[in-house]
Amino acid sequence: MPGLALNWTVSPDGTTYTFNLRNNVHFSNGDAFNAYQVWAEDYGFYYLSTNSSNWMFGYPVFNMSSVHFGPASIALLNQSGLINPTGQALAMMQNSSWPIYATGPYQLVFHLSSPFIWFPGTQVVANGECYDVQFVLQHGGFGTPTALNSAFQQTPVPGTGPYIVTGVGGGESYVTMKQDPNYWAANWTAAQLNVVPIFDPGHAKNIVVNQVVDDLARYTDLSSGKVQMADIQQSDWNLINNPQYSYYNSPPFIGSIVFLGLNVLGYPTNITAVRQAISHAINFTDISVKAYLGHLVPFVGPEYPTYGQFYNLGNLTPYQYNITEAQQILKSAGIDTSKFPTFAMTTLSGCQGCLNAAQVIQGDLAQLGINVNIEVQTPSQYYTAYGCVCPNLRPQLSLALGGNGYAPNLPTPADAWFSFVNNATINWADYSNPVVQKCVNSFTNTGNLTQILNLCTAAQKQIYNDVPYVWVGVLHPWLPAGGSIVWKTGTIKGFMVDPAFTGAAVGPILNTVTFG
Repeated sequence: MPGLALNWTVSPDGTTYTFNLRNNVHFSNGDAFNAYQVWAEDYGFYYLSTNSSNWMFGYPVFNMSSVHFGPASIALLNQSGLINPTGQALAMMQNSSWPIYATGPYQLVFHLSSPFIWFPGTQVVANGECYDVQFVLQHGGFGTPTALNSAFQQTPVPGTGPYIVTGVGGGESYVTMKQDPNYWAANWTAAQLNVVPIFDPGHAKNIVVNQVVDDLARYTDLSSGKVQMADIQQSDWNLINNPQYSYYNSPPFIGSIVFLGLNVLGYPTNITAVRQAISHAINFTDISVKAYLGHLVPFVGPEYPTYGQFYNLGNLTPYQYNITEAQQILKSAGIDTSKFPTFAMTTLSGCQGCLNAAQVIQGDLAQLGINVNIEVQTPSQYYTAYGCVCPNLRPQLSLALGGNGYAPNLPTPADAWFSFVNNATINWADYSNPVVQKCVNSFTNTGNLTQILNLCTAAQKQIYNDVPYVWVGVLHPWLPAGGSIVWKTGTIKGFMVDPAFTGAAVGPILNTVTFG
C-alpha cells in the first residue's frame, strides 16, 4: 500500500521504479520530508555497511560499482543541508549513473540491475522507516561503519510518525512519548485510515514503554493495572490462563519460524550423514510442548509458509523424529559418535523457552551418543560468530535467534533464500551449493516465475537431503522471546502488529492501540 510515497511506476522492463513522495509531510521537529532525505538515508545505510554488497539485507538488486559515497559525500551534504540543497549536492543526488537518484524534491528513482518483481517489499520495514537525516547531519553525522554515532540512543532521531520521543532514561530501560500535535496525518478521516491504518494519529496522549527484565514483575504490573500491556513468558502463562486476560494469536501465514543451524564447515557437522541423523533424532513434538506451549507447527524450509507458491516445492515431508532411523544412518556411514567432541549449542539469554528447546535437543542427541554443551549468550556474544565465514568460531549447533523465532528481514519470497542458503551472505550454517545458488540467483536474474519455481524445486530437494538446518517449526501464536503480548480483557480493544510480520517489531504498533 502507498505510505510516504503516494504512488510509484515501473518501467516496462521491470528494472526502474519511480516513487512519487508526499509533499505535505514533516518530521516531528519540523524538518521537511523529501526525496533528498530518503536518498541520503539509503546511501547512509550503504556507507555504514562498509559499502558491502549485502547492505540491503543481502538483496543484490543494485549495481553499486559506480557509487562513491563516503566521508567526502557526507561532508558535502553537511555543508549543503537536505531541505534546500546546493547545486553541488543536487548534482550528486541527481546522478542517474548511481542506482538510486532523485529527479526533484518529491521524486526518487531506483534502478535495478535486473528485474525483481517483489522490489516494493524491500522498501518497507527498516528500509522504509524514514528518519530525519538533516537532524543526523546537524548532530554529529552517521558516525563510521565501526563506530556508529551513539548519541542518538539518548537523543532519538525525529521520524514522521504520530508520536515524539520525549525522554530515554534508566540506562535506556524506558522511553516516554507524546502525541505530535503537528503530525501530518493527524486530521485524516476514518475512511482514509481504513485504507492505511498504520498512520493512525494515536489514542493515548502520552505513552511510557518500560523494559522490565523480571517476568513476574511484568505480570504484577499488568495485574495491578500499572501497565495496560506486557510480554509474559512461558513460565508464567499459568497466571494469565483465564478469561481475565487476552493474548495475541498470529495469523496462519506468519513467517516466524524456529530452526537449528548446523555448521556445515566444522567437524563433525560437516558430514552429511551426521546432519541427517540429527534431523531424525530431534523430538519436535517434545520441543513444541516444553518450549512453545504446543504452538509449533512442523514445516519444510527454507521458505516461510507465508509464501504458498514458493513453499515446500516438491511437497516434501517435514523431518520426522525416528531415533532408530537416526542410529541406522550413522551405522551405515560407519560413524562412531563416541569419537566426537562435545558439541556446542548457542542460545540467547533472557529466554526461558529458548533454553527449554535447547535442553530437549541436548537430551535427544544424547541418545545418539552426542554430548551437547548449551551456551547461553548475550546478543553481542551470539552474533559475533555470524559476521564472518569462520567455522572455528561457530558452534556445531545454533538455535536461530536463540530458538526465539526468526521472522523475515523483508516481506518477499526471496528473503529466506537470501538469508539462509546464499553463498554471498553469512548464514547460520555457512551452507551453499551450486544447485541451490541457481535458485537464489534466479530471483534477481529473471521475472519468469516458471523458471524460478523450477530452479527452486531442485534446490528444495538438495537442501532437504543436505540438512544444513533442522526446521523445527512455525510459531503459533506469536511468541516473542518465548512469551506473548498479554493484556486485560476489556482494557485493550485492539491494535496492529508489524503488518509485514518481520523481525523489525515484536510489539504492538502503539499508535493503533484502541481502548475498550
